[in-house]
Parts: sequence; structure tokens; C-alpha cells
Amino acid sequence: MAYFLELLVNGALTGLMYSLVALGIVLIYKSSGVPNLAQGAMVMLGAYAVWLMASWDVPIYLAVVLGAILMFAFGLLAERLLLRKMVGQPIIMIVMLTLGLEIFLRGFAPGFLGAAPKQIDLGLGLAPIILGDVFINRAYLVGGVIALLLIAASLLFFRTHIGTKLRAVSDDHVSSWSVGISVERAIGISWGLAGLTAVAAGVLWGSVQGVDWTLSALLFPAVAVVILGGLDSILGVFLAGLIVGILGSVVPGYLDQLAGGGTRDVVTSLIILLTIMFRPHGMFGREDIERV
Repeated sequence: MAYFLELLVNGALTGLMYSLVALGIVLIYKSSGVPNLAQGAMVMLGAYAVWLMASWDVPIYLAVVLGAILMFAFGLLAERLLLRKMVGQPIIMIVMLTLGLEIFLRGFAPGFLGAAPKQIDLGLGLAPIILGDVFINRAYLVGGVIALLLIAASLLFFRTHIGTKLRAVSDDHVSSWSVGISVERAIGISWGLAGLTAVAAGVLWGSVQGVDWTLSALLFPAVAVVILGGLDSILGVFLAGLIVGILGSVVPGYLDQLAGGGTRDVVTSLIILLTIMFRPHGMFGREDIERV
């Protein structure tokens, strides 16, 4: 029973950290209607930025703040130089552009800064938190709490005046233009916010597994979280993250020893396939019906 509880708790916390990656995808989609497949590489890039400044003897938490500023600027720049050029193009071409950006950054950052894993020390220590017979990963616990705070902040943000404008832009660009909303600025802000969440996710995951190209692979479970929860649902990110994390921990915990490993990716793939087949808009996503 203790083993199951340990898998359950650590899986839930891992899922919340997946949600932190997925949150960036939802923020952009909720504001612009564009699925961002570059979020995994943005997480990696944010982690590399923080590690680089820490290697220059910048205090780690100041490095995180500076990294957040840099990644917010990177989001604004990506929208200005890349996404704005695609206005009026089919959505599939915009999605392919974000995928191309993902592939480029995945190769560029490790190639420029070195492919060997780098360490980010947040001062959390390696000793687990022990509750009875259950061992809880300290970094996962801190990451889960930060993920909850950022998800709550995102929910509150979309109730503000600026957040309402961003939701209006997602609904209809032309109507937003007609009432004086700067669509370009709104989409740029959403990419900047995705850069902020990328830094948080990159630093937390980097402190757990090191900083290298594998951080970009977090896009895979994040996509599962987004698809299951709903592309435009922040609440869905929270609940779907818990589900993906728990299933991705409990199932491999019992089946890996029988199958020889690799069942976590199988579980994640099944979540994506089954959701698309039976509930393509996710648990809380908006179901758009178009006349043809």
C-alpha cells in the first residue's frame, strides 16, 4: 500500500509540473487560437538561460528573474518576427512554423552552449520528505506548489481587463480589430507569458534532471495534458496534469518490471489517442461547431 501511495503522490506532483509546461501552450491558444508546438524548446531555452547566468555567479533566484525577463522578451520577439508574418495563412502552416521553431531551438541551444547536462541548484537538497512509509520527492513538491500558484494566477489574469481582451482576440480577430483591440500586441503578450511559464518549468525540471536537450521532450506529456484537459482550458490543464501524472507513475510502477520499461510513453500515447477519438475537445475545452 505504501508503494502505491508513493507512486500516487509523486505522480500527482509530477503531473502538476507537466501542467506548468502545458500552461504555456494553453495561454497562447486561449489568446490567439494557435497551438504552440515550440513550448518544449522554450522550456529548455529558459533553463539554459538561467543556468548560463548562474554560471556567471549571478545568484540563482536573481538569475531566475532575469531569465523570466529574457524569455518574456523572446516570446514577444518570436511573435513579432515569425508569427506576425503568418497572418492570414492556414492554421496548419502556423502550427508547422511553431514545430520548426521547436526543432531549431532543440538543436541550436545545446549546440551553442554544449550538449552535456548542466546542473541547476535551487538549494532544495536531495533528501526526500518522509510521511510515514511514503517518500516524497522534495523538488516535485516544490514544483507542484509553484505550478498551482501559476495556474491560479493565470485563472485570475483572464478575469482582468487585459485578459478579457486576449480572450476576445482568440474568439475573433476581425471583431477585435473593429473595437480597437491591438491583436498583434495581445498575441505578443500571450507569447511573452508563455515564456514566463517556460522559465518556471525549465528551472524546476532542470533542477531534477539537469539542463540539456531532453527538457524539450517535455512537450510530449504536455501535449497529452493539453489535449485531455482542453486546448483553451486552464482548469483542464490542472486536472489533466494530475491524471497524466498519476497514470504515468502508477501504471509504469507496476508494469515496467514486466514489460522491461517504456510503459510511461505508451500510457501517454494512449491518453492522446483515446481523447482525440472519444472527446476531441478534451474535458473542459470549448466545442466549436462550424457550418459547412
